[in-house]
Amino acid sequence: MGRVSRFVQIYGWRAYAIPILVVATLLALVEVAGEDSAAQTPPTSEQQSSASTDNDGVPGTTTSPGSTAQSTPAAEAEPVNPSATFSAEPATPTFVQRGEGTLSVVPGRSAVLGTGPLLRFRVEVEDGTDVDGAAFARAVEETLGDPRSWGAGGRQAFQRVDTGPFDFRVALVSPDNVNSFCPGLDTGGYTSCRSGDRAVINLARWETAVPDYEGDLPTYRQYVVNHEVGHYLGNGHEACPGAGALAPVMQQQTLGLGGCRKNAWPYP
Repeated sequence: MGRVSRFVQIYGWRAYAIPILVVATLLALVEVAGEDSAAQTPPTSEQQSSASTDNDGVPGTTTSPGSTAQSTPAAEAEPVNPSATFSAEPATPTFVQRGEGTLSVVPGRSAVLGTGPLLRFRVEVEDGTDVDGAAFARAVEETLGDPRSWGAGGRQAFQRVDTGPFDFRVALVSPDNVNSFCPGLDTGGYTSCRSGDRAVINLARWETAVPDYEGDLPTYRQYVVNHEVGHYLGNGHEACPGAGALAPVMQQQTLGLGGCRKNAWPYP
């Protein structure tokens, strides 16, 4: 009797079941190995593209546990009648972001500045801004009284007053409250503006100027006063006349010099 016959005689039906179990076991091991291999296969480019368009429908942004996805910032519209650009403020502001929303007239009067037709003005400072009102008023006086300002050549005379009749006002206002003094204009809390008889100077710009002025704060202050008072006098915006030229004072210089050189004066 052969070995196979003796094996079948001894083990009966188990002689047929054992080979079947061995084959089934081998097939199961092959299948598991195949699954492990598929799990380690890198995703295709199509799969990667689908995964990166995941965070609220913004392509190219994904969120991992413990992280915050960066969303695409909305485009910023240029404000109406601005006199300064948008840019990051200093990490530690040197000014009050929001004052009390009310204005106080800075006490004091000046001599008549210039020899032309007289315009009287008041200087105002927003309450709660910790501003040296006397220093601000003095800077406004010195700017408008300069022979390069609007009174050049007897064109205009100015006088600061604190009581009685006046023609226009120059106010220093905190960034968060500028819009409230220029209704209908959107300064973004960054720019200065003019509304009616009031030239509104943004306190942030007064204290930090703008990047294009490269830290030349005194010149920027002269520019922003002349620019906003220039609007009160009826002057509109102008463009840079050409590369290397002095920028007109009514150019929106802090939105970009356009190849011009900074200039604070109507009649430099």
